[in-house]
Amino acid sequence: MNNWEIAKVFDEIADLLDILGENPYKSRAYRRAAHKIGNAYLDVEQLSREGRLLEIPGIGSALEKKVEELINTGELDYLIQLRKKAPASLRRLLLIPGIGIKTLQLIYQRLGITDLEGLEAAAREKRLRRLPGIGVKTEQAILHGLQNHAFLRRRMLLHHAFAFAGEIEDYLKNKAAGPAAIQAAGSLRRGKETVGDLDFVAAADNPAPLAQAFKEAPFVKEVVAAGEAKVTIMTKWGFQADLLIVQPQLFASALQHFTGSKEHNVALRRIARERGFKVSEHGIGSADQTTAPSTEEELYRQLGMAYIPPELREDRGEIEAAQSGALPDLLEAAEIKGDLHIHSEWSDGANTLQELAAAAQERGYQYLAVTDHSRSLHIARGLTEERVRQQREEIDRLNEGFTNFRLLAGIEVDILPDGSLDFDDQLLAEMDIVIASVHSGFKQDEKTLTKRVVNALRNRHVDIIGHPTGRLLGRREPYAIDVGLLLEVAAETDTALEVNASPDRLDLNDEYIRQGRELGVRFAVNTDSHDLHYLDDVFYGVLQARRGWAEREDIVNTLPLNELDDWLSDR
Repeated sequence: MNNWEIAKVFDEIADLLDILGENPYKSRAYRRAAHKIGNAYLDVEQLSREGRLLEIPGIGSALEKKVEELINTGELDYLIQLRKKAPASLRRLLLIPGIGIKTLQLIYQRLGITDLEGLEAAAREKRLRRLPGIGVKTEQAILHGLQNHAFLRRRMLLHHAFAFAGEIEDYLKNKAAGPAAIQAAGSLRRGKETVGDLDFVAAADNPAPLAQAFKEAPFVKEVVAAGEAKVTIMTKWGFQADLLIVQPQLFASALQHFTGSKEHNVALRRIARERGFKVSEHGIGSADQTTAPSTEEELYRQLGMAYIPPELREDRGEIEAAQSGALPDLLEAAEIKGDLHIHSEWSDGANTLQELAAAAQERGYQYLAVTDHSRSLHIARGLTEERVRQQREEIDRLNEGFTNFRLLAGIEVDILPDGSLDFDDQLLAEMDIVIASVHSGFKQDEKTLTKRVVNALRNRHVDIIGHPTGRLLGRREPYAIDVGLLLEVAAETDTALEVNASPDRLDLNDEYIRQGRELGVRFAVNTDSHDLHYLDDVFYGVLQARRGWAEREDIVNTLPLNELDDWLSDR
């Protein structure tokens, strides 16, 4: 079993323990183990063979035995016993906005509901509102969440999709008759925030061995369709994967064709017809002759335009920009000079300041902002004013030992339901950087929520608005807020809006990023990491920014440290 599969088992155990009302410390131990295993860089199965499982933080002897049982047998008796006590289908209900553990226990115990279908029926029949603590608004929110979840549950978040695609690619590359080239295409290559199915394009002189290897792969649950050069499977992970195998000279054409959105490719075919030829996965040709471009760059050039990066291939003006030489010079991950939203063990993070600084320096960052939660967020061990100043003193001591790097003393201050900030201006003025975020009052009306965030934007000490719409993909929709007005005020005040790189947020979305960019808004691509391993999530934030047409100049944390200091001071 791979790390992700083991982590998934431990997550299920944690959820079932919570549902059954077991000791919360027990479920937290499993959840922490799932988190550590899922983010471990070393292969857990290899660590088990070497007797090194206890090297993983949070794994004690009891959990070590369970990991070994999973690896050796493919199942876990403890989980089997828990499933007998509480149906595994109950876990899906936790994905619906408005349903937490206590609400779920109530629905299960009072109404006997165990699955999404039963929950939807109860909501439509107005039975949920009769339960204590669930009113009409919550019932309507649950019903709306069910409708949204019906779409999103068929789609993968980006980090899952990239992990699955990587496993499939590695398997095919390592086969004896491996491809000359293989590349994930489709919406994954375009960096869409959620992915339905996976599409792969491979190049091989003889497609048959590769097609056979794909059909017989260990991740295959069912072969849906199979030809000599194209195979469709249903994976054991529950999604479809398609493999197209072409001759090496056709690889670029096929890759372009299976990457672009339907609308993008339709527009390209129209342009080709206007020029007297056609374009397809087989190349560019006329009635007499077809040529196969050796690269995607060459293909676009033959169509009379500049190369269009995959993230832009959505038919949202990129073709016209490519024809007129007006495409943006998209942000590159290497241009990010530091992360401006990180949590440490001082609040709800997992790492010390020293560990975070070392990880940032290993990435080549010039700076890292420690922005722990403020006092009102009790669940996250928010910092009091005294602890904020104590942390500042420790950061100052650490900075004395650094060269060409600095920890920034920051805070993620709550925007409270009444529109005020969790700390007064005097304390905020002492911080190197201030992020203001909404963490409560999500159900307020649009006017109230918008006013809260606009107030924060107009506070001269607030530098960044964190996760501006509050969404959690597949779990919580954006709260009601006038994003257009936020963009206008952000441009006016030169306050940055965050592009939260956590793959279950990706907040702001790409369309808002593009709108903001046109208004002159600046953005900060941050990971909001609570564990140093999540610093790597910057990759997803950069993808999101690129889909929003963002360039280096649009992102404040591409600034070198001295220029970032100037921006913070000027504000």
